[in-house]
Amino acid sequence: MSLLDVSELVVVTDVFVIATGTSNRHVKSLVDEVEAQLARHLSRKPLRREGKEHARWVLLDYGDIVVHVFDQETRDYYELERLWADAPSIDYEPASADA
Repeated sequence: MSLLDVSELVVVTDVFVIATGTSNRHVKSLVDEVEAQLARHLSRKPLRREGKEHARWVLLDYGDIVVHVFDQETRDYYELERLWADAPSIDYEPASADA
């Protein structure tokens, strides 16, 4: 997973979260989990959701944060990290499975 600070590059959002699922079903479950966790812990719902039906590239727009969840082939094709190479990466500590 990558976190990119795009706040100095675009005016519509601050952070891109870029993640990869191993299959279409996995992409859908990752998206469902992101939505559930943000709703449960932060009372946030996406302003817009695109791509869940085909689950190759799902975009969840929360305004200040945009979550991109790809299958591997689509992520390799679009290479968002390369396209947004001017955006600094944000360091993060992944949560443990027990969290």
